[in-house]
Amino acid sequence: MPSRATFSSVPLVRILRSSSMLIKVLAENHPAELGFAELRRRAPGLSNKMLSQTLQSLCRDGLVTRRVEASVPPRVYYALTDLGLSLDAPLAVVRAWAEQHISTIEESRREPGQ
Repeated sequence: MPSRATFSSVPLVRILRSSSMLIKVLAENHPAELGFAELRRRAPGLSNKMLSQTLQSLCRDGLVTRRVEASVPPRVYYALTDLGLSLDAPLAVVRAWAEQHISTIEESRREPGQ
């Protein structure tokens, strides 16, 4: 198991942070590409900076492809790779588990001493 100092670099941790939502959005549109602005609309709660950083990370990990269209301003499009698409089903199970247990988790956080 990695030390705490390097734990955030573990792929699972990086994927589960904000990537899960983007993988879901891109999977719903697969195999078509989505532009940055459309991803921004479909991923509420992510700032432009966080969206950009997450997409860069997904591209580096080989989960998402990036295509730049030469225009003014340049348009950037994203799509899942086969590897990225293979994450959609497992992440859906984690999302379903979280939705099923969120009230229990929130209740535990409200209990003193927890």
